Amino acid sequence: FNHLSCRELASSLCGGVPHPLQPLLIPSQPLNPRRKRRDAAIRVSPPLDTPAKDEKENTKNMVFPALLALAASLVWKSILGYGSLIFILSVPAVYQEWKIWAASPTIPSLSVLGCVKVYLFNVIWMTSTYVGALLLVPKWVLGGFGGAVELEANTLVERITAFICVSLFVGPVVVRGGENLPPDSGWGIDEDGNGRAAPVYIANHSSQIDVGAVYYLMRRWKWVAKESVLFLPGVGQCMFLGRHVFIRRSGKNKSSIKVLYEKSNTAVRSGIAMFLFPQGTRRMAQRLPFKDGAFNIACENGCPVVPVSVEIPPGAFNGWYPLSLLWGAKQAPVVLTIHEPIEDTKGADKEGLKKRCYDTIYSVLPNYEEEKEGEKKTESLGSEKMEDKKER
Repeated sequence: FNHLSCRELASSLCGGVPHPLQPLLIPSQPLNPRRKRRDAAIRVSPPLDTPAKDEKENTKNMVFPALLALAASLVWKSILGYGSLIFILSVPAVYQEWKIWAASPTIPSLSVLGCVKVYLFNVIWMTSTYVGALLLVPKWVLGGFGGAVELEANTLVERITAFICVSLFVGPVVVRGGENLPPDSGWGIDEDGNGRAAPVYIANHSSQIDVGAVYYLMRRWKWVAKESVLFLPGVGQCMFLGRHVFIRRSGKNKSSIKVLYEKSNTAVRSGIAMFLFPQGTRRMAQRLPFKDGAFNIACENGCPVVPVSVEIPPGAFNGWYPLSLLWGAKQAPVVLTIHEPIEDTKGADKEGLKKRCYDTIYSVLPNYEEEKEGEKKTESLGSEKMEDKKER
């Protein structure tokens, strides 16, 4: 009824004949147009609970992307925040290097320019390894963690970083005795005991420069480093991915030393060489005695010992290199001397092996201690002459 006009209803009741009073009595509009529109809206409108369901679904669809964006933002901020420590932690590295160079009167101390270059050396080293480690993380995760990126960390990230830092702030590196370098492959002991363990490289430790310069040997090895190095941005992550060996140098470290030998023995038996600085700490002028670690590994596994002499030119950081190249000045090179490997190490006398390596490494290096003693003798002789003149 609501959908028929009064005119149509009267016409239908009269058999289709219009009533004479129809135009006056019957309006041309529906009886209840508001109700008509309302009923039409009710028929067309969706159920009342549909907007609520859509809103819930939209909320659910928005939660996951929001959480993902929040997690990505937190990770990014953490990466930037941790990486910013590079600029702070490079300062104590400068102080440590300054103390080493200032310990001997026969070697020039680090100048202000030298300290700036040491700072930049550390900043670029940590930044480069930090970026390299971040780039290796996806492959490390997809490879099931463990040693999935060990080779890349050793031979790409570390080596490229060393080349960049040394070439930018130190100068050229000259390698002498390259014919004495053992091959980088073909080592390892199988399950039947066949084969031979990989070499053990040892060198004197004078400066931060040593760590970068020895990569010019173009060989792969694992380092033995302090456990605290793990916390350095870039360096720690890269060494962790490269599966180097870490030791705790303070407190009760018997378990740490045991782990050192276990991991080192595993490395050389699997065909990966080890590199150690047997004097344990850096000294430019002082010749410290060698510790037992490297020689225990060599004697136990029958590894060839490769002595390497690293000669750092005095004032290596103090010059204007690389800017000095613009006016044709030459920079004194870092010299690496590879001595003939010592093959007969299986069951050898450890003390005799230590002395042999000690004498071999320092045989081509300047003796700053003798120069210091010579200066003292010259000063004492000069003072004695002055006293004799005064008495006369």
